[in-house]
Amino acid sequence: MAGNRKLGKGLNAIFGDDIDSFLEDIEKGNSQYSGTEKNELPIREIRPNPYQPRKEFDENGLKELADSIRENGVFQPILVRKSSVGYELVAGERRLRASKLAGKQNIPAIIVDFDDRQMMEISLLENIQRKDLTPIEEAAAYAQLIRKLNYTQDELARRIGKSRANIANMLRLLNLPEEVKKLVNEGKLSYGQARALLALEDEDRMIEAADLAVRKQLSVRQLEDLCSDHPRKGRKTTEKTRDPFTEDVCNRLQRKFATKVDIEKKKISIYFNDTEDLNRILEIMNVIED
Repeated sequence: MAGNRKLGKGLNAIFGDDIDSFLEDIEKGNSQYSGTEKNELPIREIRPNPYQPRKEFDENGLKELADSIRENGVFQPILVRKSSVGYELVAGERRLRASKLAGKQNIPAIIVDFDDRQMMEISLLENIQRKDLTPIEEAAAYAQLIRKLNYTQDELARRIGKSRANIANMLRLLNLPEEVKKLVNEGKLSYGQARALLALEDEDRMIEAADLAVRKQLSVRQLEDLCSDHPRKGRKTTEKTRDPFTEDVCNRLQRKFATKVDIEKKKISIYFNDTEDLNRILEIMNVIED
C-alpha cells in the first residue's frame, strides 16, 4: 500500500495508508479485514451511498460497462452494509448503475460493518484517491464532513493529508454562483479559474467573467488579470487614478490572496469574508502555524 497518504489515527488503524487499495483488497478477497460477508444480493434491495460526493457519471462509460456486464457478468463484487431496510452501497456505484442498465436482477456483494463516520470518510477518500471528483464535489464533501462530523479545518486537513490552506481554498469555491459551479462540474472551468473568479465580489460579474473565460478559452493567468482589473461594483472611477506601480502591487496582492485588496494613503486593506477566510489569508502570509 502507498505510504504517503495521511488518514488520521482512526481510519489509518483500520484501513492502512490507502483506502483505494484497502477496498480493492476486500473486493478481491485478499483482505485480512474480518468484518465481511460475501453474498449475491438483489439489486432492488441496495440503496445508493448517502454520503457519495460524486454526482456526475460518464454516461458513455456506464453504457460500455453495462455491455461488458451483460456479456460477462460482474467480476468484482460491490461493497454494501446492512441497513434498517435492505442494504446501503459503500463502494462500487459504477458497477451497480451499469448492472441496472444491463438489466441484471442480482449483483455479487460483500457486506461490511462500517459505521456512518467510516462511510463518509471512505466515500470521500476513495473518490479523491481515484481523482473522480470535480473541485465543486470535493469542496461539498469537505463541507459535509465538517458539518456532520464536527471537524475543524485543521482536523480535516490532517485526516486527508492536505494542508489547511488547501481545504480553505476548496471550501471558498462553494461561494461561487450556481451557474459557475455548473461550468466547473462540466469541466469547462478549472479549479484555478474558479479560484480566480472569487476575486470578484458580485455574482453577476463572476458569471460574466466565467462565460467569457469559456468562450475565449482564457488561461488561469489571463482570467486572474481580468478579475483583478475588473471594476468593482460601486467603485468610484477616481480610484483608478493611482500610479501604475501601486496599481500593479494591488493586483499582485489580490491574485496572491484571492480576495479584494486596496492600497491608499500609506495603507493596505485586505478583505476577508469570515474567520476561516481570515485564517486562510494569515496562513498564506506565514503569520500563523499550519
